Amino acid sequence: MKNDHINIFYSEEDEGYIADIPDLKYCSALGSTEEEALRFVLQAKAAWLEVAKIEGRPIPEPRYRPAIYQIA
Repeated sequence: MKNDHINIFYSEEDEGYIADIPDLKYCSALGSTEEEALRFVLQAKAAWLEVAKIEGRPIPEPRYRPAIYQIA
């Protein structure tokens, strides 16, 4: 999972930017800027993949075209 589809959007409720990787269930992060949210979600991805490997969980095949949305 080298090239991932990453969504980044502003959440009024959370008062920050949320980044998520749809191919990795529950892999998301909150940041005060788009760049911070992206940095945090990439850290979350690394942790997600490490835990999946340790627990013997399969890594899902990408369902979405690699892209990052909403970084200006």
